[in-house]
Amino acid sequence: MKEIVTDQERARRVERSLPAKLGTEAEELCRLAFLTCLPEKELAMLRFLRLGYRYGPRFLGFAGSDEVQLIRRAVQHLLSEAHLLKGFIRFSIQQNVLVTTIGPRNFVLPFLVRHFSERYPEEHILIYDENHQQALVYRPYEAAIIPMDEFQAAPPDPAEQKFRALWQTFYDAIEIRPRHNEKCRMTLMPKRYWQYMTEFARRTTSRLPVQRTGNNP
Repeated sequence: MKEIVTDQERARRVERSLPAKLGTEAEELCRLAFLTCLPEKELAMLRFLRLGYRYGPRFLGFAGSDEVQLIRRAVQHLLSEAHLLKGFIRFSIQQNVLVTTIGPRNFVLPFLVRHFSERYPEEHILIYDENHQQALVYRPYEAAIIPMDEFQAAPPDPAEQKFRALWQTFYDAIEIRPRHNEKCRMTLMPKRYWQYMTEFARRTTSRLPVQRTGNNP
């Protein structure tokens, strides 16, 4: 393996040339591609850029181009995963901080900053990405993504256990059991996220009774 030292000046020249030579859409695709889990993404990005420099902005319309389609699919997967996690993330309260651990395939933390800072502007938040060993840290009106080799959440206190049990009970209670469709659930809520979601976690407290009315079983 040969180490290539980055020439910062040349890198800046290439960066400045992207919108002019390839167009703003191609520039954005290339930036996003770096955040994806695409295998050997650097080589894929290089082939994408070489095609763009050769043909200009029109290269994005090459429907049969493997170089273009590979990058488009990877970016779409990144954006889809970021969208899903905005709904699938479950927080726990620890010392007045909203804490959670996630394990995304792509590096999605940059896409979560605005969503959660606008949703909980007055809260303190820590979202730890254990696959990329990075953490999104937010305090009112200030956010940062920082390296974090490891993170172990503290055991839930009694109040947290109660809220988890309430959420699990609610999740179970709203299900229409005769219409249960496990395959559909795994399609809409991929199983690889379940280990991070409260409603699928092992019960740490006794279940709260579900109140039923009428003739429902």
